[in-house]
Amino acid sequence: MKTYDLIGIGLGPFNLGLACLAAPLDDLDALFLERKPSFDWHPGMMLDGATLQTPFLADLVSLADPTSPLSFLSYLKQRGRLYSFYIRESFFPLRREYNDYCRWAAEQLESVRCGHEVVSVEYDGSRRAYAVTSRAAGETVVHHARALVVGTGGAPFLPACARAVGGDALHNSDYLAHREVLREKETITVVGSGQSAAEIYADLLGDIDEAGYHLTWVTRSPRFFPLEYTKLTLELTSPDYVDYFSELPEDTRYALTAQQKSLSKGINASLINEIFDRLYEHSVHGGAPTRLLTNTALESLRFDDQSSTYTLGLTQCEQGREFTLDTEGLVLATGYDHALPGCLASVRDRIRFDAHHRPAVDRTYRIDDGAAPIFLQNGGDHVHSVTSPDLGMGAYRNSCILREVLGREVYPIEKSIAFQEFGTPAGVG
Repeated sequence: MKTYDLIGIGLGPFNLGLACLAAPLDDLDALFLERKPSFDWHPGMMLDGATLQTPFLADLVSLADPTSPLSFLSYLKQRGRLYSFYIRESFFPLRREYNDYCRWAAEQLESVRCGHEVVSVEYDGSRRAYAVTSRAAGETVVHHARALVVGTGGAPFLPACARAVGGDALHNSDYLAHREVLREKETITVVGSGQSAAEIYADLLGDIDEAGYHLTWVTRSPRFFPLEYTKLTLELTSPDYVDYFSELPEDTRYALTAQQKSLSKGINASLINEIFDRLYEHSVHGGAPTRLLTNTALESLRFDDQSSTYTLGLTQCEQGREFTLDTEGLVLATGYDHALPGCLASVRDRIRFDAHHRPAVDRTYRIDDGAAPIFLQNGGDHVHSVTSPDLGMGAYRNSCILREVLGREVYPIEKSIAFQEFGTPAGVG
């Protein structure tokens, strides 16, 4: 029975990028399993006009292999849009466009198997390999691999008070599927602080005159933080910073992770300005029925079946004052939780965890105990900081993973690209 060099579990952009970089390598046999019938990245947030927050060079392959036929520019050329993209003069692809690009790339890869849900993973000591059991079209299939790459992404995160509240409240990941029903409500509240909350608020604000609802945006943040995008700040998405950050004490890393949210979860400055301009335009004609509440934390949530209304228990954090807010429609743009998938339960004893019970990701992106490699895509911000979710670092991480699996450096890996020094300068007392 065949044993693969690696099996990728899940097919988000990171594992898809790995599949693209692995495809031309004759000495690597890889397989990638995805439960969805085709590649589909955040379908609930494919809003008209929404763009990536990273430039087009942060595609699946270019920062590792700019000559790859699976680059974003190759996709544009095949689609007949390369010159149009050039004339558009924007580095940032549309989100729908990026999703279509990824689907285009996945369809060209023989190593990708969509519609295969991985249900369990066990370690086969006699083969020194992992046995990966997947289910496809009602049939069970077992594949073996010497290494695993976990790329299942995050699951929608809901605050504890919202997990069993009832009603039709939704996470932002389901927004588009429920948008029309939401627009029929008399009152709508969006809870969240990042780009997704801002995009949904802006989308609903655009329909507020026609639909006639009252719209509220609640954020725990003290202000609407823009995504930090200055060039020296962007050097934090570099191998240099990963080296520095990963060597810090664990508690220091966790404290910094909480402080650095605006580096990866901030709102595009252009969108913040667009929202302000829309509100200003409404103010000329008497204002729009909307409120923006900052410094406001969601503490409790109750749903009344008879009135189909939610009551949010809120606290103004700086004043320490509690109050309530009633709303019919509720969108929770509260992010994602990066937990290991349940299919790894049988090999959990082979995975290292830190004192905070999260995977102890090493500098080579391994989380295993050293016996047989298990690599983690994303979900490592507590060790690798803002580089973990950054699309621009995906090709770098995949180059490192391929080096570990093959024992040779297939794609040249940059060691130092930053002008600034993050730690104590060498040679000082």
